[in-house]
Amino acid sequence: MNRSRTARTLATAAMVSLLPLLAACGNGAGTGVESHSSDGGKTVAGSPGQLGVPADANADLKKQYLLENAIAACMKKQGFAYTPVAPEDPAASWATDGADYALTKKYRQKYGFGTYAGIVYPNDPGASGRTAAQQDSDRTPNADYEDTLTPEQKTAYDKALGAPPDPKSGEKNWTGCQGEADRKVYGSTSAQERSDAAANRNRANAQALNGDPELVALAQSYASCLKRDGISVTTTQPTGIGEMVKLQALGSAPAGAGGIPVADEDGNTRKSLSKEEALPLLTKDIELAMRDLECGKEFRAAYFPKFLKAPASGGGAG
Repeated sequence: MNRSRTARTLATAAMVSLLPLLAACGNGAGTGVESHSSDGGKTVAGSPGQLGVPADANADLKKQYLLENAIAACMKKQGFAYTPVAPEDPAASWATDGADYALTKKYRQKYGFGTYAGIVYPNDPGASGRTAAQQDSDRTPNADYEDTLTPEQKTAYDKALGAPPDPKSGEKNWTGCQGEADRKVYGSTSAQERSDAAANRNRANAQALNGDPELVALAQSYASCLKRDGISVTTTQPTGIGEMVKLQALGSAPAGAGGIPVADEDGNTRKSLSKEEALPLLTKDIELAMRDLECGKEFRAAYFPKFLKAPASGGGAG
């Protein structure tokens, strides 16, 4: 678990040129029959070994599906098995991080911010705060397939799959099947150019969110509520305040909590928390997380519809 959700950007537009990095972690193919998306919407049936594209997906998400299918088709021609990755709808990934108040409340009532939940509930997949799709991506058919390859075959597989753009060498596109699929889905504009354009959109979106009068006012009310509860406020920016309390809690947590390494930078092992030690800390974490959720309820209700419409990296309000 990263110290900041900002490393896990929602901004689909910024990630479309980088999604093939996830290719080796594919998560299951389509069945060739009509299926249903998580929100009940029907998908467009795919052929065997291909993903069905959700009919209700936005343009960026549909392209991600097409990209994965194109990579799979190319790898098959190269003599390798490749299971296309079903991309997660970005909006769904934020459901328990503030976008859906009811789901976030349910999560926090048991796990708090998730800082100590993994220690208290070591066998509970929900304690990680990850969605089912994210949990499934930890171990996937492509990873299993790669494990069956000899070192020589793995080298050939990696070459066939391809590498990302390399600014140092002047290469602006993916190589291998990822490059072929990228050109097929996105056309002649290079992956590097699209990535740069997406980064510019991210910055513009963040500036718009932070300059939105409604969000600025609600963020100030959110901050005032936190202060009344004795909670430190280090930012009132709309793109930062939603994660502020969570990051502060994680920042003060001991080794072993919230994914914090039990070894320091020099490799020295640090004592991690036991379940018994973590339990009272989890209780406090739950109390803090719930106070933060209630203080930010009105802010998040206004923030997320705007954020999901024009996402910005590092702009979560979980």
